[in-house]
Amino acid sequence: MTRLAAVLFDRDGTLLEDVPYNGDPDLVRPVPGARHALDLLRAAGVATAVVSNQSGVGRGLLTHAQVRRVNERADVLLGGLGAWLYCPHAPEAGCGCRKPRPGLVVEAAGRLGVAPGDCAVIGDIGADVLAARAAGARAVLVPTAATRPEEVEAAPRTAPDLLTAVRALLAEEAPDGRAASVGGGGPRGTEAGG
Repeated sequence: MTRLAAVLFDRDGTLLEDVPYNGDPDLVRPVPGARHALDLLRAAGVATAVVSNQSGVGRGLLTHAQVRRVNERADVLLGGLGAWLYCPHAPEAGCGCRKPRPGLVVEAAGRLGVAPGDCAVIGDIGADVLAARAAGARAVLVPTAATRPEEVEAAPRTAPDLLTAVRALLAEEAPDGRAASVGGGGPRGTEAGG
């Protein structure tokens, strides 16, 4: 198994509560445990980034500026991530960056200065898993109400929540098989989503 140099997160439904085509920073709510999961990765020296399909731009429902403002708000609430990348294209555009294609994963790895094979992608739908596989990265599916049963069945690995997914990835890296811990034992309950 390759070393874990970076974890790339899907945005909506994985790091943030899913608000369809959200262009309002005031509606940004991290999922429970997201801040704690990121703190664990930071403490372990693992880089982070976000890779997100934002087809609302291509559909004319959002502007690039709105997507950036939502991302900036999330970055503040989550303590900062290494890079925020998104595909603005509609599904029918046939671009190489829209998940399940590997473009966002490959670009994020490049921006972080790591190989795609040294990354793990955490997401909530099959497109996240397929993008990871296509780029040669590991994948962890954290199912939500939007996840189809066949996507869960096809996933190489699942976790019940984001914090468990991150702890499992870190445990694989620890010499004794235990994940690193940062302060307190569980997710921190805050207005920012923990």
